[in-house]
Amino acid sequence: MSQSVPNFLLIIADQLRADHLACYGNKDIKTPNLDALAARGWSAERFYVATPICMPNRASLMTGRMPSVHGARHNGVPLPLDSTTFVDVLRQAGWRTALVGKAHLQNITDTPPLYPRPDDPPTKGEARPPLPTNDYGQECGQWWRDRADHSVQLPFYGYEHVDLAIDHGDQVWGDYGRWLQNEHPDIDALSGPENAIPTPDYALSRIGQAWRTRVPEEYSTTAWIGERTRAVLDKYALEQQPFFIQCSFPDPHHPYTPHGQYWDMYKPEEVSLPDSFHLGPHPLPAHLQLLHQLRDEGKAIKHTPTLFACSEREAREAIALNYGSITHIDAEIGRILDHLERTGQAENTIVMFMSDHGDFMGDHQLLLKGPVHYQSIIRSPFIWFDPKDAKSQGTSTMVCSTIDVAPTVLQRAGQLPYNGIQGRSLLKVIQNEAVDWRIGVLIEEENQRKLFNTPIRTKLRSLVTQQHRLSLYEGGQIGELYDLQADPLEQHNLWNEPDAQTLKTTLLCQLIDTMMAHSETSPLPLAIA
Repeated sequence: MSQSVPNFLLIIADQLRADHLACYGNKDIKTPNLDALAARGWSAERFYVATPICMPNRASLMTGRMPSVHGARHNGVPLPLDSTTFVDVLRQAGWRTALVGKAHLQNITDTPPLYPRPDDPPTKGEARPPLPTNDYGQECGQWWRDRADHSVQLPFYGYEHVDLAIDHGDQVWGDYGRWLQNEHPDIDALSGPENAIPTPDYALSRIGQAWRTRVPEEYSTTAWIGERTRAVLDKYALEQQPFFIQCSFPDPHHPYTPHGQYWDMYKPEEVSLPDSFHLGPHPLPAHLQLLHQLRDEGKAIKHTPTLFACSEREAREAIALNYGSITHIDAEIGRILDHLERTGQAENTIVMFMSDHGDFMGDHQLLLKGPVHYQSIIRSPFIWFDPKDAKSQGTSTMVCSTIDVAPTVLQRAGQLPYNGIQGRSLLKVIQNEAVDWRIGVLIEEENQRKLFNTPIRTKLRSLVTQQHRLSLYEGGQIGELYDLQADPLEQHNLWNEPDAQTLKTTLLCQLIDTMMAHSETSPLPLAIA
């Protein structure tokens, strides 16, 4: 294959909102390597997730399709193994393909699901054949711990090489956990909250959402993923074939356990709270008032992965610890990019950086993530650096989506998209060419839990346009509408405002049209009837 065929290095972090990078305007955090990458390349100012949940959004990244179509509707439903991914296309066309770090295309626990519930209507069988359990336990942390020979089956969604890291904090399994347990058992014994350095002043430590790990930073998942990525780069440099590598960090994410110097690199007392932490003159939507009421009454549930209303101290701690993890990742990215230069691969390697989704981090006095589509949750960074394309520089405010990555990579690789891909190639946007772009992006979300005292599982759809964000929850009892230009902090919900009803109707029609445009088109017909 010609040397002009590009390599791709996709670097992805987990729970990282766009405005937690210096190159996206954050004045508190240090991210020099990502800042330098953004300065040399192109970045999307308004890049939105297909859904702000790990498994379905990563499945959308891989397939270029929305969760309602690719099948991984929410956490707990794995991406079908027979799905076509853009990595499949690259591998079949001659690219070497590798995944280092977090995959999360399958369940990482064997914890029983939350539905169907005993009072749900009874059913028998499935509309689709049930998934064979063994094939979908490849990322199950308990299987990795209990079965010494357990591993992923290659190729894994198109990846012919996989170094897996499962879960978050300093208790991560997969290939990383096995490496630590087998080669550094003394270090492995230091992990977990029971072995942590005491931090009595930290409110998040008291609720199990943070601990100061004794695992040194050189043995952290972040350092291991960096080392393994560099090893794969060395391997591919010798083979002289084009490659696609996904370098996927499980951090930043709760529980917050930044290693070594990164724990207290940022002080909770010194970080800036998000502007929306200080609530404006307009009342919160009713479903969020309930969360604030639970906090104020001392009834908030704060030890689970589900969002909760937080105190100022909890928000400050989360921001500071999150910044530490991000700066650690940035340092490791710097080492990877330096290695790319030293191996002579940089001049032909397109580098991308993105994240899974964001975190409230104190927005509207909320913490973690959940089915409320504030910008802090749905807007993530996206940086593209193409060393062979001088036009691919600057920024754009066009609304872009996770599902756009797959067709963008395929077009740059000279490969046709497959039928059913729903994203749009960003190349013309990246190259600052005139393009007839979309009205808005669709964001889907479904949940196993019943939240906000709703009688059914939480399900919502959002439309984000150049000016507005409209969100509709199933059942029609909850709705949100914000003018993002007049109200960038999303503090004035216009849903029930008399003067906004014409606008709401227009946006609801656009939402319906956008949902119809993202309905299934695969497979192609075999005949006219």
